[in-house]
Amino acid sequence: MNTGLKKDGCENSLSPELQQGKINEVRRLIGPLSGKLTLYCSDASISRYLRARNWNVKKAVKMLKATLKWRLEYKPEEIRWNDVAMEAETGKIYRSNYKDKYGRPVLVMRPRCQNSKSIKGQIKYLVYCMENAILNLPEDQEQMVWLIDFHGFSMSNISIKVTRETAHVLQEHYPERLGLAILYDAPKIFEPFWTVAKPFLEPKTANKVKFVYSDDPNTNKIMDDLFDMELVESAFGGKDDADYDITKYAERMREDDKKIPLFWKADGSPAATPLPAIVTASPSLETTNSESESDESDVKAAKSSSPGEEDDAMLNDESLPVKHL
Repeated sequence: MNTGLKKDGCENSLSPELQQGKINEVRRLIGPLSGKLTLYCSDASISRYLRARNWNVKKAVKMLKATLKWRLEYKPEEIRWNDVAMEAETGKIYRSNYKDKYGRPVLVMRPRCQNSKSIKGQIKYLVYCMENAILNLPEDQEQMVWLIDFHGFSMSNISIKVTRETAHVLQEHYPERLGLAILYDAPKIFEPFWTVAKPFLEPKTANKVKFVYSDDPNTNKIMDDLFDMELVESAFGGKDDADYDITKYAERMREDDKKIPLFWKADGSPAATPLPAIVTASPSLETTNSESESDESDVKAAKSSSPGEEDDAMLNDESLPVKHL
């Protein structure tokens, strides 16, 4: 069973020395950085960008510069629970209170619980959830798992525009953060949407998407291999019958928000975060009643184009947080 733990072919062919050499080259080409940006560009972080671009230094540099510019402008580390609480009311996305057997945090997604027409609001909440999952990564892990519950799904729950923007943000600014995405009991009506959405994903990412069906013992083995089913929600065939409780979840998130300043502290541990042993078999998926804004303006607000030379000065800003994003 593919748990997302495989290394890609290019990675297998590179010695530790060659990998480190490429990491050093990316750092050289990024140029001098100051303060927190220096810590942000740790070996582990640069390695993720290189892996996302099949160890092509030039492409990794372009990608990393775009992310640094995006983080300076979007400021994802400044989003707090109160900023996104309305988007979270229905539990359309939440971090579970269990991890998989490899220590990866689990984000549960329930499309039927969509409660917003705002692209800007939906993307902001997604970014908050990603940052929160990263905040809760164990020291030896850098990826997460998505569990997507399709019970009660209808095509009105999803938008191609939101899907496209979601794919852009995740693939361009959170490379190699997704270890595996499990689509649970996806109905037949989802297939045409998947056909349209799949081209938005890079092949490496699309290959990490696994379909699991409750009436199929073969695919259910994926769940058994990945999780302690005593802890998993009953919607995914587990033993936990508890409903999503927004009050309790809000308490968890507010407690996590208190950890953020230390997480981004410049003299903390991010720079020392070790490069995963030659990027060893580390698990691998790379996809309110908010006031409604127009799709076009929201997409523009959420996106950030790749920076050119004129943006390099911005990258010396001291204000960008660090850690092992």
